[in-house]
Amino acid sequence: MEAFSDGVIAIIITIMVLELRAPHDESLAGLRPLLPVFGSYVMSFIYVGIYWNNHHHLLHVTEHIDGRALWANLHLLFWLSLVPFVTAWMGENHFSEWPVALYGSVLLLAGIAYYILVRALLAAPGNELLASALGSDFKGKISLVIYALGISLAFVRSWLALALYIFVALMWLIPDRRIERKIS
Repeated sequence: MEAFSDGVIAIIITIMVLELRAPHDESLAGLRPLLPVFGSYVMSFIYVGIYWNNHHHLLHVTEHIDGRALWANLHLLFWLSLVPFVTAWMGENHFSEWPVALYGSVLLLAGIAYYILVRALLAAPGNELLASALGSDFKGKISLVIYALGISLAFVRSWLALALYIFVALMWLIPDRRIERKIS
């Protein structure tokens, strides 16, 4: 499951970078119109990297995977596979309300899918170490609330929604210490 997920995530990152188009203008000024596209790419690259990193840590302490966990993992990969589309739409439209709201919706649905994956892994027998490492998962739950708030704010001020999405990414930049403490 981990190798398959790593491959899919690598493809997602590759698709995102292929969406970046070089300007026809040879001066540095030609890069200015691409700043929103590049900014959305950077944010999405970080998000996909966060999912990859935490997914790796999650599976590192998982002893048993069943069919439910495989389907839950595929569900997560589905939502992550939409990141290149919403990234491109958001960047091309200079962070306007609908693209920012849809971007947040994909983040929210990926977060829900990750939560479902964790629950599926916890339900599988033999994953007691994972259960003791995760605890109540406050950070995961509050992230979902912040995404939902960001989606709503996208229609008021899209930059506020982006600020919330960035805030959640900053919360998750450091790998899950609960798991690292259990395995060390």
